[in-house]
Amino acid sequence: MTLKDRLVEDMKVAMKAKEEGKVRLSVIRMARAAIKNAEIDKKIEFNDAQVIEVLARELKLRRDALEVFGQADRPEQVKALEEEMAVLMDYLPQQLSEGEIRQLVQEIIATVGAQGPKDLGKVMGALSPKTKGRADGKVVNLLVREMLGA
Repeated sequence: MTLKDRLVEDMKVAMKAKEEGKVRLSVIRMARAAIKNAEIDKKIEFNDAQVIEVLARELKLRRDALEVFGQADRPEQVKALEEEMAVLMDYLPQQLSEGEIRQLVQEIIATVGAQGPKDLGKVMGALSPKTKGRADGKVVNLLVREMLGA
């Protein structure tokens, strides 16, 4: 079953659940719309990897909004965003822990022979495909900078 098929099936279940599945239903509908819009823009049918990219982008939007609402002291929006993020996380691959990211960064640094901050682009370029959809880009970037001494 593809990820898009799973979204459709889960949407049906959420529709039948009525009240309990309202947040889940709205997030699934939003995700399906984002996927459809991206497919229309690119004029292709997305595979699972491309669907994961779209879902990861939606998750990132919510993380960024979460920071803004947190700073603005808007607890009701923060709670709503956290619920939406939890639903999106169900469809993304298992997220990497900080330790796993550090290990990947060390391997990539050794592989590309990075010497310092000037090699940040090389490391990030090699690391991005391995962490795409599995880790927050900001966290990865901070860890790479830390380990390169930037």
